[in-house]
Amino acid sequence: MSKKIDVDDDLIRKLAGLMDDTGLTEIEIGQDDFTVRVARGGAVVAAAAPAPVAAPAAAPVEAAPVSHADHPGVVTSPMVGVAYTAAEPGAAAFVNVGDAVSEGQVVLLIEAMKVFNQIKAPRSGTVKNILVESGSPVEFGEPLLIIE
Repeated sequence: MSKKIDVDDDLIRKLAGLMDDTGLTEIEIGQDDFTVRVARGGAVVAAAAPAPVAAPAAAPVEAAPVSHADHPGVVTSPMVGVAYTAAEPGAAAFVNVGDAVSEGQVVLLIEAMKVFNQIKAPRSGTVKNILVESGSPVEFGEPLLIIE
C-alpha cells in the first residue's frame, strides 16, 4: 500500500544549499518514520521507512582492508561537513601522525553551514593515523583519526 508524502520544498532547498556549501555529493536526514535523501545530479528521494532509521555506518566510502570504526581510539565526526586539518590554508596542521595530544586539544575543524566546529581529542595519547584529508567532506560517525 502506497502512502502519500507531502514533501517540504524549503527543506530540500536547504539541504541542496548545504551540499553546495560543503561540497558533499549527498545528504540524508530522518525523523520518526520519514527520511529525505538529496543526492547531487538531480536525484531527490523522499520515502517513508517502516522503522526509525539508524545512524549511518561509520565505514569509509572506499573499501579498506582494515575497519577503523571498531578501533578503541577512533575519533569520529559528530556532524556532516568538511574536515580541515589546519586553521587556514598554508598553516601548520593541528596534529600529525606521531604527535602526542592532550585531552581537549583541538585536532581538526569541521565546517558545517559556514561555522567552523573544533574537534577535540577525547583522550590523551599519540596520533596513530589521520583518516581524512584537509578539505574532504565527512559524514556523521565517519572515522577521522586514531589516538592510542
